[in-house]
Amino acid sequence: MLFSSLQIMTLSSIASSQSTGSTALIELAKKTRTSALQLGMLSAETRNRALEAIAQSLEAATPEILAANVVDCEGARAEGISAALYARLKLNDNKLKEAIAGVRGLAKLPDPLAIVQLHRELDTGLVLQRITCPLGVLGVIFEARPDAVVQISSLAVKSGNGVILKGGKEAIHSCAALVNAIHQGLQQVGIDPAIVQLLTTREETLQLLKLEQSVDLIIPRGSNSFVQFVQDNTRIPVLGHADGICHLYVDQSADIQKAIKIAIDSKTQYPAACNAIETLLVHQEIAPDFLLEAATSFQSKQVELRGDQETLKILNIQPATEADWSTEYSDLILAIKIVDSLEAAIAHITTYGSRHTEAIVTEDAQTATSFMAQVDAAGVYHNCSTRFADGFRYGFGAEVGISTQKMPPRGPVGLEGLVTYKYQLVGNGHIVATYTGDRAKSFIHKELF
Repeated sequence: MLFSSLQIMTLSSIASSQSTGSTALIELAKKTRTSALQLGMLSAETRNRALEAIAQSLEAATPEILAANVVDCEGARAEGISAALYARLKLNDNKLKEAIAGVRGLAKLPDPLAIVQLHRELDTGLVLQRITCPLGVLGVIFEARPDAVVQISSLAVKSGNGVILKGGKEAIHSCAALVNAIHQGLQQVGIDPAIVQLLTTREETLQLLKLEQSVDLIIPRGSNSFVQFVQDNTRIPVLGHADGICHLYVDQSADIQKAIKIAIDSKTQYPAACNAIETLLVHQEIAPDFLLEAATSFQSKQVELRGDQETLKILNIQPATEADWSTEYSDLILAIKIVDSLEAAIAHITTYGSRHTEAIVTEDAQTATSFMAQVDAAGVYHNCSTRFADGFRYGFGAEVGISTQKMPPRGPVGLEGLVTYKYQLVGNGHIVATYTGDRAKSFIHKELF
């Protein structure tokens, strides 16, 4: 047996038909909401103790979790899973340790709940406060990313939210083992494990997207087509991004060795990640020297290079097509384009970028300032790898995903994206009629902090 006797609550275990399943999922979501309301009322100390219990439970269950992941990986290989998805699916000891470190990092962060953002006396004895509170229930759907289970569940606990998880079929054993460990940790501190639910079938995904009365936010994590499918099939607000087409621009004033190091890391450190670069833009003045040296480094990392016509005059590589500029490879493939100016680089990014993460390498401060001001993306970097676009690396403890939308939250989304606020007004028999008409009383609008 890969799992302990604690059973994972899934819809498929309590329903055999779609109609019955839909009813069961509604009830499951209601139970999650009820449990989340209780969680949100617990002290920050209790929720932090729950995170430590989860971390310890995950450490204790590491052999079972990794064994379950081996089963998933073997099945995925047999079905011909893509290299990018396989990289996201595969767990190892280091990857799991990083996820557990993220859980403990969250416990050290300030409590996001019950923060008074506004405290104003409207009139004597009539006091208004705006106070942070949990969103409620999160529906998180992801492909081949079992480590997302740890990140999202721990963020939900810290922020007082319930979460309904739906992992891809290729990660079913890994997700079950992880949720099992999380449930054990929650039970150790007396918290209802129903705040973290796991679904397992495609039918449940479709039903989840229709639960606008019970689920407050949908967070999809996966391919472009997958995220678009979710966005097109729900009326629940969606937080996420469809594409991760990131660029690195090597300016004419770049330090070549620095630029090569950053480019290699941005492409090869984890090519399946959405913050890995897909296109390298190079200023024509530095292109001959930079590309000849950089190509050797890329090829030593087994990166397939594709170039525009100007690049082909320097490197003997495959020609890039128009489709390459708008493709998220999520693999060891890199398109290269030579540009004649900063403005041309920005124009290319504006046309083909996904507003995720864009970077420039340059020693010219004014050029860097112009790039960072004009490029429209959630993350804009100077002289560093795009791979830093990550909630854990930003000090958020973990992230539920990355949002490329303009309205906040934007970029890696941690705790701040999982709380909302409510206005609380306390009076003593105050009525609006007092403040209307010919003898209307005036508000004092006195700030209390």
